[in-house]
Amino acid sequence: MSLSATIFAPSPKPLTLALLVLPQASILEVASTLDPLRAANRHLGAEAYRWRVVTPDGASAPLTCGISLPAHGPLTEAEGADALIAVVGFRQAEVATPQLIRDLARMAPRFAALGGIDAGAWVLARAGLLNGYRATVHWEDLEDLATAHPGVEVLPDRWVIDRNRFTAGGAAPAADLMLHLITRRHGPALARQVAQSFLTTPHPGHEPQVTPPAPSSLDPRVAQAIARMEARLEHPEPASATARAVGLSPRRLESLFAQSLQTTPAAHALGLRLAAARRLLKDTRHPLTEIALRTGFSSPSALSRAFKARYGQPPSSLR
Repeated sequence: MSLSATIFAPSPKPLTLALLVLPQASILEVASTLDPLRAANRHLGAEAYRWRVVTPDGASAPLTCGISLPAHGPLTEAEGADALIAVVGFRQAEVATPQLIRDLARMAPRFAALGGIDAGAWVLARAGLLNGYRATVHWEDLEDLATAHPGVEVLPDRWVIDRNRFTAGGAAPAADLMLHLITRRHGPALARQVAQSFLTTPHPGHEPQVTPPAPSSLDPRVAQAIARMEARLEHPEPASATARAVGLSPRRLESLFAQSLQTTPAAHALGLRLAAARRLLKDTRHPLTEIALRTGFSSPSALSRAFKARYGQPPSSLR
């Protein structure tokens, strides 16, 4: 394939992908990327999609579920593939070493397209391969990626294609992206067959990664209130203000939360903020002061008191 061609175009030629899988990636992300292609080959009765798995050093990659994924070899074994896809999960700052970033930047021009799944966008951005491009990343990292790499236009979409770069926010969006690839190369009928094989329905890329609960599972006003809470972690509002915003009295909102979630609006909002703080403590190196501000606490001590009351241990125990 010519390096000027796009992989998202009709083509009778086989497409070869190289998956760069880093330690602490998710097995679901690997499967969501590869299994739709396997199913497409099955329905076509031909090997239209080929792939190889590579790792930074060629050794098996330990995944988050405790299984080690065998590799065809190190990153250099990706050469000759049409596209390279970085599948990255937790601890990207640690597992994507400076040497790997340099090797990735050096080899990037040899591929017609580059992709990233979950935290794969971080790795591409660190290698300078997303500057001037639109991209997405797992919703928990959207703000951090945009801050760390202002040259990247970070979108909250499920998946994004911008010229010869493509990114997906996680496992389910990766499957959606692969179904789109199949649609573009071999038509919607084949993509539909593949989706039916997995009992799924593909989502378009522009959909947000995080969607409100289905109307059947929660009162729409409770779902609306929760969405407001999730959007205001950094600047939380009183429960009375949330009630007014969804057209209810504070007492009625409390009653609906008690019926649906067995809690109060204030307690649920606090739980969301503390869960966000816990994730930041475990997955980032941000100082406690910044984490407190980003989760709506007036000071590190205020966060520490609430955190210990909820989890039985201070924030420092997670580090």
